[in-house]
Amino acid sequence: MERSCGRGPDDLRPLHIVRRYLKHAHGSCLIELGDTRVLCAASMSDSVAQWRRGSGLGWVTAEYSLLPASTHTRSKREVGPGSPSGRTHEIQRLIGRALRSVIDLGGLGGEVTMTVDCDVIQADGGTRTAAITGAFLAAYDALATWKEAGRIPALPVREALAAISVGLVDGEVLLDLDYSEDSVAEVDMNVVVDERGRIVEVQGTAEQSPLDRRRFGEMLDLAIAGALRLTGVQRTMIDEGLDEISEQWA
Repeated sequence: MERSCGRGPDDLRPLHIVRRYLKHAHGSCLIELGDTRVLCAASMSDSVAQWRRGSGLGWVTAEYSLLPASTHTRSKREVGPGSPSGRTHEIQRLIGRALRSVIDLGGLGGEVTMTVDCDVIQADGGTRTAAITGAFLAAYDALATWKEAGRIPALPVREALAAISVGLVDGEVLLDLDYSEDSVAEVDMNVVVDERGRIVEVQGTAEQSPLDRRRFGEMLDLAIAGALRLTGVQRTMIDEGLDEISEQWA
């Protein structure tokens, strides 16, 4: 099938990342994958939830939101305690779990909470995976800020982390689905991977017919390869101190 930006089945959408996008956040990142744009901001605070008190350990959590004009029709703003939808709550928990898999909670400098806000400015498929990829860079930079302030002796980050979607559309396995593909996919999966290619989480659904083991393996392999391209970009930005980068994959 013909894909956006002249992509092949195993191509990512054009990528653009800007680190330190916001003035006041401890760490921030604007990530664009095709027409999907997510602003991620990480903030550190000297407190933890009551259930965490006395542990001596920190915590990493996330919040996710679709801004009202980010979708084809206006999304209702989620405000007030207890108001996030089931989908939003699920994505927030996914982002938090993913970040905690690569951050040493004992190295945050005591009972400290990092909150990473992921706001979707424009949605065209893959918002949760773009949010995870951007959230990692925001979190990394927040921890670097914490270290520069003398709050921690070393960065408590084990690995880089990224996520990508993969799907089965008209019988063809495709990487990094945009909305037009995701909306008609027979199967869609979101895969979170660290920079060593180890799987953090897989979310997948066969929407039309069950998926066999062989095709599942094919999709998983493609997703891991795609996510590793993203962790490679993250590593380049970190190692070379880059604030901005663009990649064209097709």
